[in-house]
Amino acid sequence: MDADDARLITASLREPERFTAIYDRHYTAIYRYVAGRLGPHTADDVAAETFLVAFRRRARFDAEQGALRPWLFGIATKLVSQHRRAETRRYQALAKAGAGPATADSHEERVVTWVTAEGLQPQLARALAALSAKERDVVLLVALSELGHQEVADALGIPYGTVGSRLNRARRKLRATLELEGL
Repeated sequence: MDADDARLITASLREPERFTAIYDRHYTAIYRYVAGRLGPHTADDVAAETFLVAFRRRARFDAEQGALRPWLFGIATKLVSQHRRAETRRYQALAKAGAGPATADSHEERVVTWVTAEGLQPQLARALAALSAKERDVVLLVALSELGHQEVADALGIPYGTVGSRLNRARRKLRATLELEGL
């Protein structure tokens, strides 16, 4: 898949319509990640913007530096950071409102529902809102994107060891916050 992605992005430099295959292959994963961070209403726009940015920068993609998937998640994470205040407000609102009943038809809706209603109880939402932006990026990339630690490092442009240390620090903070909440 990585070699195929690299071939597709290279081919898209000569034949831009070939980029559609990259979009088709990776859109759902990017959408789920962004929806888990910002909610489904913003996710469509941010996911689409991720691919617009990737299309515009495709000539700068270097397969020797890493796979396409982490590169796309890196772009998505940067765009999410531009919406960070909205993300924090969302977690705070979820913390105040609590979780409601979940109903979802499509897989994407089930994932988003799990993250927002069932999986993100108010206490967890408060704990996530209290993390630093860098810690939250690592935690949510690991939790929502199915990327490994090296891919998260590639996506964020940070050393592999930094992923582990941020993840451990964030887990300790989350655990401590949740213990204070009685969970």
